[in-house]
Amino acid sequence: MPDPDLQRDRVYVSDSVVTEAPWARAVIIAFAAIFLALFLLLPLGLIFREALAKGIGAYWEALTDPDAVTAIQLTLLVAAIAVPLNLVFGVAASWAIAKFDFPGKSFLITLVDLPFSVSPVVAGLVYVLLFGAQGLLGPWLQSWNIQIVFALPGIVLATVFVTFPFVARELIPLMQEQGAADEEAALTLGASGLRAFLTVTLPNIRWALLYGVLLCNARAMGEFGAVSVVSGHIRGLTNTMPLHVEILYNEYNFVAAFAVASLLAILALVTLIGKTFLEWRYGEAIAHGRR
Repeated sequence: MPDPDLQRDRVYVSDSVVTEAPWARAVIIAFAAIFLALFLLLPLGLIFREALAKGIGAYWEALTDPDAVTAIQLTLLVAAIAVPLNLVFGVAASWAIAKFDFPGKSFLITLVDLPFSVSPVVAGLVYVLLFGAQGLLGPWLQSWNIQIVFALPGIVLATVFVTFPFVARELIPLMQEQGAADEEAALTLGASGLRAFLTVTLPNIRWALLYGVLLCNARAMGEFGAVSVVSGHIRGLTNTMPLHVEILYNEYNFVAAFAVASLLAILALVTLIGKTFLEWRYGEAIAHGRR
């Protein structure tokens, strides 16, 4: 018959390994709460405090300043162009990588991950070297009166480059796990390729796709490095919201700088709320997409 004392020791050892002691849980939770308070909530609170330091009137005046309005409009316009482009690219790249085998597949996967390993400043510099006045294609573009760098097209190109992995990287693992059996069944039943995609593939990836779009949009609106290089910092013309914040701060116009920064923070919070909702409501489907 087993020794009762030995059995109790085994249970104790097993419990101590699987579950933490109450004091350990309290320490971990306290550490996480302090970390969030110091590095997230405190800076966020300081942004809004500084933005409202001179009252609502000064805050509103900073946001309705013509240069600020232009920066806000440009940021939203760039995101409205870059995000749909990355959505189309992400779905197409994911479809090709997950559903087919072809020469250069590994190279395509490497290209998808390239913006994660290249500095945004370097990416912006590459566009300047390609499309700038003294760049490789600069003289030809000037002969046709086409402006890429220091204009909207350059900002969009830089934003697309730094954000295009977000959609693809959410979809590729999910579509690889799902395989092509459902699409093949739809094609066997007489559906066209487009109909199979719209009725079979798209519903299976919709939540991971939306999750990737949210992340892509957040990065597009907050991008600084690449856009800073290609924009030329032309006030009232090519400054996005992050660049406008930098200019205002360098001019010691702190209230206006933090006012615009608070708007960026609000947009980030909206994105965070949307991301949290998706993880809560469709966490299992999204988790499959991130494996």
